[in-house]
Amino acid sequence: MDAPKKFPSIEPSDVEIPDGKSLGEWIESRVARYETRTIDWNALKFQADHDPKYKRAQMRYIGTGATGISDDENVVPAENFTFSTMVLPAGCEGPLHIHRDAEEVFFILKGHKIRLFIEHQGEQVETVLTERDIISVPPGVYRGLRNEGIEEALMCVMIGNPKPVTPTYPEDHPVSKLKR
Repeated sequence: MDAPKKFPSIEPSDVEIPDGKSLGEWIESRVARYETRTIDWNALKFQADHDPKYKRAQMRYIGTGATGISDDENVVPAENFTFSTMVLPAGCEGPLHIHRDAEEVFFILKGHKIRLFIEHQGEQVETVLTERDIISVPPGVYRGLRNEGIEEALMCVMIGNPKPVTPTYPEDHPVSKLKR
């Protein structure tokens, strides 16, 4: 087993407040308030246009995530990871995909039957998550999820990379052929 990654130790004397900002202004620039967020049903609309079962929405807080949105001036800039919420309507799914450059975490805030399907080198497993359950999917492993409940699900999604590469899909999946 590999040794754990070492992260740099940041001492108070190492912290640099951006030029022209007070500590208070700098900290406030790192706050993303719910009241200023917008829910983005268009980030993955190209998939929902292909098949309505892929309808879902993203609300970005830190960074732009991996949906293909390259710029959002309304987010806290990502330094080490991205963080967003995702709305997954009942009966809808996020198709099987892979992040080769980042761990992805799903934390279910609302929802009672969110089925995650995982595929790795021909082996497939599934697990069902409900409210306040979390899963961390390592990089290099295909993952997808489906809301099998009767109401909309809401989850936090965190990706362990400040600028994750847009995910790819299995070659035989219909979403892999779609243009953004």
